[in-house]
Amino acid sequence: MWWYDGGPGWIGWTLMTVMMLAFWALLVFGGVAVYRLMRDGDERSRGERNDPARLLDERFARGEIDADEYRQRRDLLRSGR
Repeated sequence: MWWYDGGPGWIGWTLMTVMMLAFWALLVFGGVAVYRLMRDGDERSRGERNDPARLLDERFARGEIDADEYRQRRDLLRSGR
């Protein structure tokens, strides 16, 4: 292809090197971003399912339940029944 005029030259080699480094950097950073999104989603869903006391606190804070019902349910959670 470049047999007669000496090849792509230093500009061509530099451009190819930069593009290859950009490709690998994009691949690595993309993989890390996907991993973090998947890990954060798993932690978020686990935390919501495994913490009924926090859910009870949130319901009380939003006004969905009154103070008596809150105390009653909190005591029930703490007793383990």
